Amino acid sequence: MARADARSAEKKRNPVVEIVTIVVAALLIAFVVQLLLVKTYRIPSGSMEPTLDIGQRVLVNRIGMRFDDPSVGDIVVFHPPAGADDPSAPQCGVPTEGLGSSRACSTPTSGKSDQTFIKRVVGVGGDRIQIQDGHVIRNGRREPDDFINACDPAVGQGCTFHGTITVPDGSYFMMGDNRGESADSRFWGPVPKDWIIGTMIGTYWPPKRIGLT
Repeated sequence: MARADARSAEKKRNPVVEIVTIVVAALLIAFVVQLLLVKTYRIPSGSMEPTLDIGQRVLVNRIGMRFDDPSVGDIVVFHPPAGADDPSAPQCGVPTEGLGSSRACSTPTSGKSDQTFIKRVVGVGGDRIQIQDGHVIRNGRREPDDFINACDPAVGQGCTFHGTITVPDGSYFMMGDNRGESADSRFWGPVPKDWIIGTMIGTYWPPKRIGLT
């Protein structure tokens, strides 16, 4: 009798309620995954070309920041220093092309921006950094960079800075791969680790660019 009652109750279940329950559960799972594990981002500008195109969508590993630090060469999403909010405002590293350039920023401009940027790590705490023609000289050696868009002083910005800076401990020097068209650590300074959201682990749109890093 009990089995018959159970079968009868199953038949009376509302399929609409079941569908709604499944959808809500799926949304909750997706929310938790994005909140704690993986988040998606859309590339808003050309500062990472040719590596990442405008409109391309990437996956960012958030939980990895709890167990490991970013390395040179990693592409990361982060909150930049507040100096990134207004490119026309005074910044700590503004080259004077043709008249001799200032040093790049050795410390971040004051405050954390609410914006999110995506750039490549080119220096970590303790590294000595120089910028020559858009190339990174790290601890006296030029970093391999055949993946970048070269920096043309005639049309770009920040191609060369005189002098050497040292990245503070616990911070990261970020640069876009489109070296002449990227607002990055050259102009508003290194990024403290606490401001980094996560490391890019792959792309999922457009379909022809799907892949892991």
